[in-house]
Amino acid sequence: MVQMLKTAVVAVENRAYAIRIFELRTPRGQRRYTAEIALGPNDMIILDDDSALNLEARALRLVPATVYSRILARATAA
Repeated sequence: MVQMLKTAVVAVENRAYAIRIFELRTPRGQRRYTAEIALGPNDMIILDDDSALNLEARALRLVPATVYSRILARATAA
């Protein structure tokens, strides 16, 4: 069964990006964590980890890097 564990918001370039962290129990009883990061209506990033703290820290670093990378990609494509 999947349950939402935590939500967070990261602000980058005057926009807020939602991070939702879920906990899942494996058939062996272990815990797995998944972060769902919404960058846009049809643009999601999914991350997995064994630790909720590591997952949240990774998500908080990844969101700004991803947003800035996409801004640079759009600027060079134009």
